[in-house]
Amino acid sequence: MGQRHERLGTPRAAGIAGVVFAILMAAAIVLVRLALPGGADAEEITVDPAQRTAVQTALALLPFAGIAFLWFMGAVREQAGAGEDRFVSTVFLGSGLVFVATLFGSGAAAGTVLDESQPHSPFGRHFAYVLLTTYAMRMAAVFIFTTSTIGRRLGVFPRPLVLLGYLAGLTLLVVGADVPWSELVLPAWALIVGVHILRGRRPTAPV
Repeated sequence: MGQRHERLGTPRAAGIAGVVFAILMAAAIVLVRLALPGGADAEEITVDPAQRTAVQTALALLPFAGIAFLWFMGAVREQAGAGEDRFVSTVFLGSGLVFVATLFGSGAAAGTVLDESQPHSPFGRHFAYVLLTTYAMRMAAVFIFTTSTIGRRLGVFPRPLVLLGYLAGLTLLVVGADVPWSELVLPAWALIVGVHILRGRRPTAPV
């Protein structure tokens, strides 16, 4: 009976973790974008108290977003079980871990704008934006590709959701830092996947 409850709880855990990650990640991105609208190309950095508060809030949310993402990864991988493809699962796990590492790194770099002793140094913000939009988002793209592939092979994602995942991954992989706010594609995809899993509408055979 205990094993049955554990197996039944895994999809729900994946869904909840996906939704929590999506909300926290989207909130952090929006706060940073609004507080530091100039992006990596801004020459001047003048951060007022309201902007500092927004960045501090975003940085406080990032660790919890990363934890939720790791939980989401573990729950999704658990659903694969013995039927997982080792190659796809390795790429899935590696891209997810690198994404979290670069996400935390970009957060640490973004925190340099809170240093009042160096209010005009553009390096920290430039480094944070490059790490997030160029590296973290491309690792997120690989993660979305592999998750969609796993979902397709196991039959847990319907065809529209698989196609949406491939489109989201391609957007993050190709667009990157060229289009502001494109990072929101990741939390939007995670939210859709999380809600789908929670609703439990999964086909019984691969599509």
